[in-house]
Amino acid sequence: MRIYLDHHATTPVDPQVLSAMLPYFTEQFGNPSSRQHVFGQEAAQAVAEGRAHVAALVGAQPEEIVFTSGATESDNLAIRGAARSLAPRGRHVVTTAIEHPAVLEPCRTLEREGFEVTRVEVGPDGVVDPARVAAALRVDTVLVSVMAANNEIGTIQPVEEIGALCRGRSVVFHCDAVQALGRVPVDVAAWNVDLMSLSAHKMYGPKGVGALYVRRDRKPRLRLQPQAEGGGQEKGARSGTLNVPGIVGFGEAARLGAQAIASGEPQRLRALRDRLFEGLRKHIDGVELNGAAEPRLPGNLHVSIERAEAETLILSLGGSIALSSGAACAESEGKGSHVLRAIGLPDERVYTALRFGLGRYNDAAEVDTVVEALAEAVKTARSRWQPASS
Repeated sequence: MRIYLDHHATTPVDPQVLSAMLPYFTEQFGNPSSRQHVFGQEAAQAVAEGRAHVAALVGAQPEEIVFTSGATESDNLAIRGAARSLAPRGRHVVTTAIEHPAVLEPCRTLEREGFEVTRVEVGPDGVVDPARVAAALRVDTVLVSVMAANNEIGTIQPVEEIGALCRGRSVVFHCDAVQALGRVPVDVAAWNVDLMSLSAHKMYGPKGVGALYVRRDRKPRLRLQPQAEGGGQEKGARSGTLNVPGIVGFGEAARLGAQAIASGEPQRLRALRDRLFEGLRKHIDGVELNGAAEPRLPGNLHVSIERAEAETLILSLGGSIALSSGAACAESEGKGSHVLRAIGLPDERVYTALRFGLGRYNDAAEVDTVVEALAEAVKTARSRWQPASS
């Protein structure tokens, strides 16, 4: 038995994506910068098609998409690249306490360079209040970074309101949309986004490829300070030979993602998620939801199970059921998830938290199997329960 419920960490490559990629490893292996011959021309055309598919998924123009090695690079290029470029206008950045480390760490780097960073707090629902963002803005604020959906508790943020607020103040708005992409509709125009980080491997594409949307019609035009210099690829924003197979895969994943949203996949996942939650509450006492029930990503369920340490539960499943602990965060340093701390959860809730990420290939039978297996694991764990100390 192998059941994968960790789709926020990564997703399997869709077979159609893999099929689209394979020729670009062998027969069509050209460098897209080598346009003097057919090999390079074929690669350049493949990149153009991939760029168009990614742009279409977020409502952008193809020329607004800059390909990167992944969302971490995209976040760094957006935050450090924009802040350093805009430094003559101001050196204040606003973000939130629940952002991914790929946003929080570049902000710490900016602080070491003399920038000031305000981290807006969130309430127990895990949703950022636009009024708090507005209150944090100053005359020298040059950048605001707020994620579209949280990678742990799945709460969807009011980015459209925050984007409108930033647009009205002429502040650059960056949005990490990695978890939202391919799961819910994403629209850079409606969200008033200037910069948006994207990743392929969270939406059934390959690892090692991402993108940064950069609005071209912004006035004054936003020019990012590049983080990698060399051959001048991607119009100088991100030098380096393009990952053609990865870009082809990203494009195909984007095309399939648009189809999935249009065909009702979010509704199917929401029904599975609700079935999972109801099953857990029926068979296990003391199951508490973390973060707001809505708005939340359709495949996300994040709960704390009273008197059952998350790591113990995961280990007792023997690795055959893939879940993640709420405390599994790159910057936790043994203190538990910074997201769960930010929404005010006590130790007992932090260390008993589980994240479920449902995806394209999960079904009701798997959900019922997971409920049954967890119910047994909880019984065993509670017989040995010792509360974690702070």
